[in-house]
Amino acid sequence: MKTFSEAVLIQVAAYFQVLAEPMRLKILNVLRSSDRTVGQVVEALEGNQANVSKHLRILLDAGIVSRRTEGTSAIYGITDPAIFDLCEIVCDRLATRIEAQNMFRASLTRRKTNV
Repeated sequence: MKTFSEAVLIQVAAYFQVLAEPMRLKILNVLRSSDRTVGQVVEALEGNQANVSKHLRILLDAGIVSRRTEGTSAIYGITDPAIFDLCEIVCDRLATRIEAQNMFRASLTRRKTNV
């Protein structure tokens, strides 16, 4: 990793904190295919308006999503599609780690059963 200033590292850590919330990741997944109104995001997640709006605001403040108004509707979209590359890297890593842990646990269980 390159050497970054303290200010940059603080901003990077804050960015990852925004992504450390499952509801926000779900919202990003909903927005992956197309821009959506708040109501459409709420419907897709079967969530409640206040909670979804709160998380959309946090994503907006972090610059991860954008917002535009059409008539009386606020429409949200992904600012930088590279966010999905980041998420896939992390998800792939974690999935590989979880599979390895599960295989290790299964081998321990088989050993205990065979003893």
